[in-house]
Amino acid sequence: MSVEARRAMIVHAVLPLLMEHGTNVTTSQIARAAGIGEGTIFRAFKDKDELFDACTAEVLRPDHVLDAIAEIPIEQPLADRLVEAAEALGAHFERMGALMGALHASGRHKQRDPEQRLKNRTMKGGRSESMAAMRGAITELFEPEKDQLRLAPEQLAGLFLTLLFGGRRMAPDDNAATTRQVVDVFLHGAVEAQ
Repeated sequence: MSVEARRAMIVHAVLPLLMEHGTNVTTSQIARAAGIGEGTIFRAFKDKDELFDACTAEVLRPDHVLDAIAEIPIEQPLADRLVEAAEALGAHFERMGALMGALHASGRHKQRDPEQRLKNRTMKGGRSESMAAMRGAITELFEPEKDQLRLAPEQLAGLFLTLLFGGRRMAPDDNAATTRQVVDVFLHGAVEAQ
């Protein structure tokens, strides 16, 4: 197995443990989950911090959600396509939040210098590129109906993402709209047809 393949295998094995135990996960737990010896961990990663960084990078990558959106059948009604996409995006952000929350709660408050944060925002594969890729995937879902839309598919994709995730953080859980309700209001407005 190549070093990169071994690293990927370890990362995928340790992610559920990190979400459960945070940084308190032991090398013994990691080794058991990955089906390897403890020494193998440190042949793939110089230390646990490097492993945790690799896990964080894996969770932040949008590949899984982009694949899920790409698999949505385009012949479905637009509302169904958007609900599926919203659920895939929600799962992606929930997974990110679970890992970040577990790492933070277990004491990992890694402070990066401002220069590094700026570099991460602008580098290939950074946050801006990930969001642009997700917006592009949502844009494609609007394409079949582009002649019937009031705005360009690109604009609608941006609005949809803003509506879907912007409001969810501010609403109390007991008043949060369902994904289907968000899509319905987005497509048909807030006022009942008379």
